[in-house]
Amino acid sequence: MENQKYESWNQPQHNRQDNKKLPAGLLAILLGPLAIHKFFLGYTTEGIIWLLISLFTCGTVTTLLGLIEGIIYLTKSDEEFFQTYQVGKKAWF
Repeated sequence: MENQKYESWNQPQHNRQDNKKLPAGLLAILLGPLAIHKFFLGYTTEGIIWLLISLFTCGTVTTLLGLIEGIIYLTKSDEEFFQTYQVGKKAWF
């Protein structure tokens, strides 16, 4: 038990201010076809793929997917969102 106290410096820490859940969720819902939420979370390759899908489908598919993804983002707890999308880098649903 005592060793944990002394080794706490070696445990990963994150700042609650780094959580991008709300802006990513709103960007996905409001600007889904533009893939801004993907770029905002640092998923450049996925953002480009999303833009190409949007271009070839005139935004219809990515509008619906953006709405779904935004709702998924916003319904997760802050910690779950942070661990899944920011730490774990899960780029797709």
